[in-house]
Amino acid sequence: MSSSLTVIAGRRACALLKENGFRQELFNGLAAASGGPKWFILFGLDRYLFGDFFRDRLTPLHTVGSSAGAWQMSCFAQQDPVAAITRLADYYSHETYSDKPTTQEITDQARVMVQHMLGSKGAEEIASNSLIQTHLLANRCRGLVASEAPWLQTLGLGLAATANAISRKWLGTFFERAIFHAGARSHYRFDDFNTRYIRLTPENVEDALMASGSIPLVLQGVQNINGAPTGTYRDGGIIDYHFDLPFRDYDGLLLYPHFSQEVTPGWFDKKLSYRRVAPENYDNVVLLTPSTELIDRLPYQKISDRNDFKNLDTTTRQKYWQTVLNESQRMAEDLDAMIHHGKGLENIRLIAE
Repeated sequence: MSSSLTVIAGRRACALLKENGFRQELFNGLAAASGGPKWFILFGLDRYLFGDFFRDRLTPLHTVGSSAGAWQMSCFAQQDPVAAITRLADYYSHETYSDKPTTQEITDQARVMVQHMLGSKGAEEIASNSLIQTHLLANRCRGLVASEAPWLQTLGLGLAATANAISRKWLGTFFERAIFHAGARSHYRFDDFNTRYIRLTPENVEDALMASGSIPLVLQGVQNINGAPTGTYRDGGIIDYHFDLPFRDYDGLLLYPHFSQEVTPGWFDKKLSYRRVAPENYDNVVLLTPSTELIDRLPYQKISDRNDFKNLDTTTRQKYWQTVLNESQRMAEDLDAMIHHGKGLENIRLIAE
């Protein structure tokens, strides 16, 4: 029988799951990637993980997300995470723009969406939650990429893409990672790029979320975030699109619901076939991804993405996106069957395959 869920795991993670079953106490981390409305195919999983699987959590869970993934993880740390993620999905899936929206219009609407998702107390709940400890990734810009002048920013992005194609480490000439974290100290410490660590407070949660999702040339950057070094902050996915980070260095497993079975390190790597994550970084990672069977069930045989704004009229797009949100529940049902009945544990694939 086909499944809507494909589970891909590192060697250590695979061994632990097959030995112990799919138990929440095995995990101490949860990740969510950039990808905009591609996230809709994971909505059912998010509701299940936030409202059921991790509901009775007793020890800290360290979440990490960039761009849309940061918005997902910020829902988890709120008092009612299922209500928060539902607010986000409903607002996002019904979003509309004028025929030729400006960066100002898109930025303004994104901020309203973040505010709607946070509600009146969300920022305080995220910053103070000691059980679900949030880490939001953004990037502080250097040089031309900090400019809001489109031609200068485009030139800077072109130079950054060229540098990245030669060596990923050269992205550090143009961007430095910023980790906005709950708690006195960031759980995640990375040294592949110059990284700033900024504590989340009720005063900067909204701006940190906006910065993490500020796609270059689409949204305006966020200036001078409270508690952070001065400067312009943009999308966390530029460096950390799908993460090529040493999660193996941390105790416990990291659960990573992901809309793709391929993992791409950074935003500029999407078209670089030779740039893939190091498998050893994912030794203790469990990826939960939609199966090809699930994707084939969807309209257009693909998951939702930002191109749908230009390729589909508003009514068609919103109907299609609602179908994706509804179909995403199938992944949650298959995960529940694996957790409670062991169904599919034998089919877990190794990340290196």
